[in-house]
Amino acid sequence: MNEEHIDIDVLLQPGDLREGLEHDARVGLTSTPKTLPPKYFYDATGSELFEQITRLPEYYQTRTEHALLTEHAGAIAKRAGADVLLELGSGSSEKTRLLLDALRDTGGLAGYVPVDVSASALREAVEALRRDYPGLAVHGAVADYDHHLDRLPHLGTRLVAFLGGTLGNFPPPARATFLADLARGMEPGESLLLGVDLVKDPARLVAAYDDSAGVTAAFNRNVLTVLNRELGADFDPAAFGHVAVWDAENEWIEMRLRATRSMLVQVPALDLHVAFAEGEEMRTEISAKFRSEGIEAELVEAGFELEELWTDASGDYALVLASTSSTA
Repeated sequence: MNEEHIDIDVLLQPGDLREGLEHDARVGLTSTPKTLPPKYFYDATGSELFEQITRLPEYYQTRTEHALLTEHAGAIAKRAGADVLLELGSGSSEKTRLLLDALRDTGGLAGYVPVDVSASALREAVEALRRDYPGLAVHGAVADYDHHLDRLPHLGTRLVAFLGGTLGNFPPPARATFLADLARGMEPGESLLLGVDLVKDPARLVAAYDDSAGVTAAFNRNVLTVLNRELGADFDPAAFGHVAVWDAENEWIEMRLRATRSMLVQVPALDLHVAFAEGEEMRTEISAKFRSEGIEAELVEAGFELEELWTDASGDYALVLASTSSTA
């Protein structure tokens, strides 16, 4: 691949990231109960910890999604009829390659559009693919898919991939808005491929977010290190315990940080003093689990038409292919 085939649109500036962090931290730390969005887990340390999580025996999602993609990528490519893969969030190159290979095998692969908040992550993803896909047009976007869906590069008929169960991190109202915005930004006949975790035995779900090796606990606490570094806060991560609970009413997992003692945390960049009582819990993530009829209803409401849903033999996980209708 020649260098001239690589373009990156910068829709999200470093100042935007900082402004977003300050806003989210201020709102979350002054709410009752306190919350922080999961997007701030993923600095360099958090990303490495998450890679470790995906290899844990308790964390079935990544290997199950990979197995489903391996089995069904060809059918997905044929059904989608796309010539461009647009990937929301820099997925692992392994998953990306499964889809790119399937699109290439159908004879229609013309372009790849990786979307991430990190320019360095985009360039690394592109560099890893250059050797094996000569001539492939790559046009990345440094963007926040909460805000820039209508401004993403358009190289042809797209298969939009949003994998890893990330859709479950959106609360239902935000999820509905995201899906509707996505549908409005797609051309009729373009396709969306979702990876979604399914409702199952709560014990298995909790174990996937509270592994015996403590990797997820370290990942959860790392968000406090991010606030310390970026906002000058003085959180003591060791003073917070990791908690994972199943909310049966909402059918989602919540990850929380529980204060093991009372403390007053200073956040100088926000001019905030944040009090924690002993035992107080701060929510850092929700991970919604889906039922097949539920995700279909959400997609239809957003303006999509369900094309196909594939699950593994145990019914743990699903790949969902939907298309935009002429009225989306």
